[in-house]
This record gives sequence, structure tokens and C-alpha cells, in this order.
Amino acid sequence: MEKLVKVKKPTEEELIHNTFNALRTEQRQLATKLSEIELDLNEHSIVIDTLNKLDDERKCFRLIGGVLVERKICDVLPTLIKNRGEMSKIVKTLNEQLTKKGIEINDFKNKHNIQVRGGITPISEEVESQSVEKKADHDGSVIVNNV
Repeated sequence: MEKLVKVKKPTEEELIHNTFNALRTEQRQLATKLSEIELDLNEHSIVIDTLNKLDDERKCFRLIGGVLVERKICDVLPTLIKNRGEMSKIVKTLNEQLTKKGIEINDFKNKHNIQVRGGITPISEEVESQSVEKKADHDGSVIVNNV
């Protein structure tokens, strides 16, 4: 004789709760990725500004895929500038996606009358405060030889 196992279907409230949490998780992931790329962008800008002040024929070292490679500033600078431009586009796209996700979450909250308890700060406010407080953290991915 076979036993029938009843699978409990989630209630509408549980589905709404799970969907809301999934939306918030997606928003946090976007914010984290945005923060990482903004830090990289800032580091690129600092390195570019530093290299622009030096002689183009001066040696520098660049970390490429975990390997430290010796190059001249004139060889490294164009690549860094190109990478910075691409990162700026990615930052713009991620900002747009983060804004859309925030609107989607707010619409979902209003539609299903969800109220967040415990004084949790909405992620959009966290992102705004982080971007104001960001500071450059240079990791030394380009080293200039003092010779």
C-alpha cells in the first residue's frame, strides 16, 4: 500500500513574502555590483591621473590576469582610458537597473500592502549614502618604476 504524501501549497501570503524577498535580494546584488565597479572606476581614474603627469617612456608594471607585466606608460595608458570608459557605461546601466528595481519593489509593496518592520532602511537609501561616503582605495594594479 502506497502512502500519499500531501505537499503543502504555499499560501498567497507566503508567495507574496517570497517574491518580495527575492526582489530585495536582486536589488542588493545590483547595489553590490554597482559599488564594486564604481570602486574600480575610481581606481582607474586615480591611476590615469597619476600616469598622465609622468613621461610616456617611463616603465610601469601592470597586473594582467594575475601576472605582473612590464610595459611603458604610453602602452598602458590608452587601455586604462578605454577600460574606464567601458566601466562608466556599466555604472550608468547598473544605476538604471537599480532604479527600475526600486520602483518595481515599491509598486509591489503598494499593490500588496506590504510594510517593512524593524526600521530596515530601504536599499535605495543605503546606495545613496554609500555613494556619498565612498573613498578611493588604490590597490596598486599599476606600478611606476622610479628609474
